[in-house]
Amino acid sequence: MSQAGFSKEVIDVNERKFVVEILHFDNGSFVSLYEGLKKIGAMIVSINSGPMPITTTVIPAKSESLFLKLVAEKIASNTKGVCIATASFERELDSESTKQIMSKIMEITDYEQRS
Repeated sequence: MSQAGFSKEVIDVNERKFVVEILHFDNGSFVSLYEGLKKIGAMIVSINSGPMPITTTVIPAKSESLFLKLVAEKIASNTKGVCIATASFERELDSESTKQIMSKIMEITDYEQRS
């Protein structure tokens, strides 16, 4: 489902269901990724203000902090702006889930940039 400024996708991986919701702005995005209950989890902010994004943790992650950091930095770099990313998972991600989720998020943000 996508409408101007908002995208929502459900990703099924290894019998797990992840929901990606993205609010798109001219200067960045807010990304919410969750499994199960819709919760605000770990939160990272990344700002692209030069050759490399500047990233900070707002709410520390119990796990998957590197994955969330990569998502925020990649989107901030691609949009040349700000990305606020939050994630809440029921259990740790395996490598296949990580790849498929990252791929879907990049697909959504790439499409939105072209629109």
